[in-house]
Amino acid sequence: MRSQQSTRSELRQALKPSRAALLGVGLFSGALNVLTLTGSVFMLQVYDRVIPSRSVPTLIGLAALVAGLFLVQGVLDLIRSRMLGRVAGLLHERLSSRIFGLALRLPLVRTTIDAQQPVRDLDQIRSFLSSGGPLALFDLPWLPFYLAICFLFHPLIGWTALGGALVLITLMLLTELLSRRAAKEAIRVAGTRHALAEAGRRNAEVINAMGMAPAVAAQWHEADQQFMTSQQRLADVSGGFGAMSKVLRMALQSAVLGVGALLVIWGEATGGIIIAASIISARALAPVELAIAHWKGFIAARQSWRRLGELLAVVPVRDDPLPLRKPVSILSLQGVSITPPGDPRLLVREVTFQLKSGMGLGILGPSGSGKSCLARALVGVWTPVRGKVRIDAAALDQWLPEMLGRHIGYLPQDVELFAGTVAQNIARFRHGDDPDRVIQAATLAGMHEIILSLPQGYETPIGEGGAALSAGQRQRVGLARALYGDPFLVVLDEPNSNLDADGEQALIQALLSVRARGGIAVVIAHRPSVMAALDQAMIMTGGEMKAFGPKDEVLRDKVRTMTVPAPMRAVGGAA
Repeated sequence: MRSQQSTRSELRQALKPSRAALLGVGLFSGALNVLTLTGSVFMLQVYDRVIPSRSVPTLIGLAALVAGLFLVQGVLDLIRSRMLGRVAGLLHERLSSRIFGLALRLPLVRTTIDAQQPVRDLDQIRSFLSSGGPLALFDLPWLPFYLAICFLFHPLIGWTALGGALVLITLMLLTELLSRRAAKEAIRVAGTRHALAEAGRRNAEVINAMGMAPAVAAQWHEADQQFMTSQQRLADVSGGFGAMSKVLRMALQSAVLGVGALLVIWGEATGGIIIAASIISARALAPVELAIAHWKGFIAARQSWRRLGELLAVVPVRDDPLPLRKPVSILSLQGVSITPPGDPRLLVREVTFQLKSGMGLGILGPSGSGKSCLARALVGVWTPVRGKVRIDAAALDQWLPEMLGRHIGYLPQDVELFAGTVAQNIARFRHGDDPDRVIQAATLAGMHEIILSLPQGYETPIGEGGAALSAGQRQRVGLARALYGDPFLVVLDEPNSNLDADGEQALIQALLSVRARGGIAVVIAHRPSVMAALDQAMIMTGGEMKAFGPKDEVLRDKVRTMTVPAPMRAVGGAA
């Protein structure tokens, strides 16, 4: 509970070092709101003192004083705007690395959440803090100060200004009430629209090759129309109330002039009071009008702040555990059960086995039997809901992910490479490592000569997702990345799906080399050729481990089971 509460306050902790700056913005706002009276006081003095006395020296003195005050006001306004911009920048700087780490880990915790949403939320918060919206919020508390001055001029002027203020505050509350639902709907449909665009980008080849573009475009058009409708509804609410507030503020200024004129006729006020009261009443309500104008941004920033806090709580900061020694002996699973992130379905149930140094395991089974889920748990990508995956008796969550990753090689079913050079992808983008290790890993994957034949060899840029390489070359580069640094545990998910005969032979030799140096190899295979490099086998069906043991025994039993007629198996089972 304590950890969860501290996680929820993570955003406030990031903002805490800027409290002094925000206090400074508040003090500057106070000084600015006092200095804003400069124009009103100048008008009052000109009408009530200078004009009746016809004193030019008095006018020059007042003008010089007012010019100096206006200069100070401009400097203070510039400083507080820049201070808010710096606060926004510092908040972004403190959180950017954490947010990027959150974006990397979110898909492993909740697959239904857009991993880029935290980045957009942080940008939204920074953008709002840098805008004029927060300045309106700092000026709002000074509304009673201006109303009090209006009452000092005359109670009737004060009540007129107060009535206008209450109307504008009511408009502000209505803006909040009506825009909240519209903003939530806009965010929801924006997520749907973004997901469709991303899916189209990932599957562009299939969409164009199979003539699916019109159907996908129709889905996009529908989502885009919903997005535009929700955005228009939100803009109508904030824009409509913003226009109303502007008109009401101008009407109130005229109303104060009218009331002031009436008081002059009655002999209860001077001409200077009329002008000063009109300016002050307009200034009193300016922050309310400005707040309504920026309410759309305020709503978006508030929702981003709340959503970002919830996501940070989902993926809390981990304390750095004590660094453990390099694993050398055993991989063990104890009653491991696995569910996908954010999904209650149990896809793997109660898997228990142990592999010692130098062993190689082939996991076999039909599609949907849980093989790939188990592979993700073996490398720490998914956390079991029950049971533990241990390396040398230490559970995977006892390792810092960065340190554990140095001892694990992983080739997923869908190989993903990154924009960069071949060497950078093989070296896992680590800087300062020995280049010979890159060549060694590429050689083990049978990729060294192929890489040398590329235009720039190991320094050849491969583009986003390895677009410059063929499917087989991408798989071999992914294999070399998995073998880089001689990891203790190497887990390969269907590593030969895009390999030719030479590639399969290189794969077999790589697995044999992993075992020969004392590592452990785990391979999920549909094509049996790779089993030549392994000594253990496991059969999975329906998320359960049906058989485990020496390869020859498990495969012999599997063949025997498949060749015996079903009625005979039933009779034998009954006996």
